[in-house]
Amino acid sequence: MQRLVIDAVDFADLAAHAGPGDDSLFVAVRSGQAAGWYGPLADQVARAARHLAPVLLGADATDHEDLQDRLVQGAPCFRSGSWAVGALDCAAWDLHAGAEHRPVAALLTDDLLEHRIPAYSSWLTRDLLDPATADLIPEISAQGWAFTKWGLRGHPGAGGGALADAVHAAAAAEPVAADAVGTWPPAIAAEFAAAADPAALVWLEDPAATHDPSAYQQLRTLPLAVGERLTLADDVPAVLAGIRPAALTLDVVGCGGLTAARRILARTTVPVFPHGRSLQPGLHLAAARPDRVLAVEYRQQWEPGRQHLYAHPIEPDRGHLTLPTVPGLGATPRSTRC
Repeated sequence: MQRLVIDAVDFADLAAHAGPGDDSLFVAVRSGQAAGWYGPLADQVARAARHLAPVLLGADATDHEDLQDRLVQGAPCFRSGSWAVGALDCAAWDLHAGAEHRPVAALLTDDLLEHRIPAYSSWLTRDLLDPATADLIPEISAQGWAFTKWGLRGHPGAGGGALADAVHAAAAAEPVAADAVGTWPPAIAAEFAAAADPAALVWLEDPAATHDPSAYQQLRTLPLAVGERLTLADDVPAVLAGIRPAALTLDVVGCGGLTAARRILARTTVPVFPHGRSLQPGLHLAAARPDRVLAVEYRQQWEPGRQHLYAHPIEPDRGHLTLPTVPGLGATPRSTRC
């Protein structure tokens, strides 16, 4: 198509529709009367995006590689900078796809799209050390999800053996994924590795607070997952080579956007399970690349509220999510005229 020159970047606040403490800011990348959206954004990410926005003015919204290079060169060298690049990148994809009257996924592949996307049910406010959690798992598993994921944080007085026992109790019917949220010291990791049955786990996610391979050395007998904290500053192939995970839980916005995620997929072979905080772009990546993206995360405690902010909300159906039929990314805010 013809060039789609970006002439403005602005923001909208949907605080009136958001829950207390929830993110509510959306960014719009504009060309004439057309707009591409992404959100909601945390305040610090929106501030970084405002700082970056001028580098997009006059650029072609259909040249995503050039846009990515412009954004990366101007991005602040901290985590919110990577998120800001990702948000602006996704808004540009939304603008481009809207101009072509196609979903973003159709711009990511020449193959047929997968319209019904497998999802896994994520319950990080429910910890496997809480006995009540084990009672909930069969009910959730029966809803058709690819699998379920639960918190497994380190707790004072709970050794690695107790954490392994909690996993075994939860996995009585089928394996579960567990997310340690970076809370395990090395001693807990060593005890867990010695006691845990790998067959009880879909994966163990982020036991360590960093991507230092030495923190994962004792856990390599288990299926591991990392990725949601990766940013543009990380050498992703090197991180994956050092940890050797079974799953890449990439945050499509946090890593630098769809353009960055596409680059990562070209350089790795690890199965991808996009992090649920960036559900909309993760869903389009899954629709375009079902060979690489096996399921997306649906965060049960937070996603229904986030979806309330969109003009075209997505709801799970028997453990699956449907690719939006509207052109673009499906991230247009509900109360803003585009």
